[in-house]
Amino acid sequence: MYSLVQNFLLNRDPEWSHDFTIGFLKRSQGNVLNKLYSQSVPAKPVECLGMSFKNPIGLAAGLDKNGECIDAFAAMGFGFVEVGTVTPKPQAGNDKPRLFRLSEHQAIINRMGFNNKGVDYLVEQVKQSNYKGILGINIGKNKNTPEENALEDYLICLDKVYAYASYITVNISSPNTPGLRNLQYGEALDKLLAGLKARQLSLELTYGKYVPILIKIAPDLSKEEVISIASSLIKAKMDGVIATNTTLDRAPVEGHEHAAEAGGLSGAVLTHKSLELTKILADALEGKLPIIGVGGISNAEDAKARLDAGATLLQVYSSFIYQGPPLIKELVNA
Repeated sequence: MYSLVQNFLLNRDPEWSHDFTIGFLKRSQGNVLNKLYSQSVPAKPVECLGMSFKNPIGLAAGLDKNGECIDAFAAMGFGFVEVGTVTPKPQAGNDKPRLFRLSEHQAIINRMGFNNKGVDYLVEQVKQSNYKGILGINIGKNKNTPEENALEDYLICLDKVYAYASYITVNISSPNTPGLRNLQYGEALDKLLAGLKARQLSLELTYGKYVPILIKIAPDLSKEEVISIASSLIKAKMDGVIATNTTLDRAPVEGHEHAAEAGGLSGAVLTHKSLELTKILADALEGKLPIIGVGGISNAEDAKARLDAGATLLQVYSSFIYQGPPLIKELVNA
């Protein structure tokens, strides 16, 4: 039955299928319908970020942007769930069509543009969730916020999600918000990190708990840029790195009918690029910050390679779209 549903969804418009699935998961979580996707996954505990993860496989941000299906994804056996990216104000995102499947490559191109219902809505969804596991909340800036004012948007979100998150991810690497990736470099990065760290320490005193902050970076970085970012993260005493976001590189899908579409490319075609960047990043960090590996992890071999490259935890997204919940169990068992 699951295969029939999956085939149906993979043959419909990608964004329609996404919205349909999120709607179904939202309505079914916590009732008898969740038996359609719930599964028992063995415990494979991992200690990271001062927390114990029940297994190392997490859901990457972007699938549940508004935190509406947290309990449903938890029932599938994920060791942790990351929701968002969320922005201070609701925004519609980029014009449609903005989501494209490249099925023969097990890949996806998206230029969604941080479409979400705003941070206040997400917080209300988190409050209503029954999930007791590790929850990451991914934050970003609104499209119409000038690049030089980006820190203000991140601080607004940080203030509002701090009490409800197990960890917070700062997304400065989506290719679909103009100027966002410029925040990964030099003085702009250092200013952003300093502001985030100062607010984190202030919020720690307010709430009596320390919530780790991770930075999500792009795969389209040179070795020198990765080393520079690693140095900045260590200096600013950030808590971890998520590597990587989607790529602008189209070489792996050259000739495909959607290859020229603007947006970030994800899926199996990202495996090598993300793996190589993870190796460079791990060397540069020298074990001082943990890495969550994401990007092109679609089987046990990919997962092992990413852990061997220096990642402590892993996340999936595109491969999960194509393979569904069985992928979680496969990776955890392996």
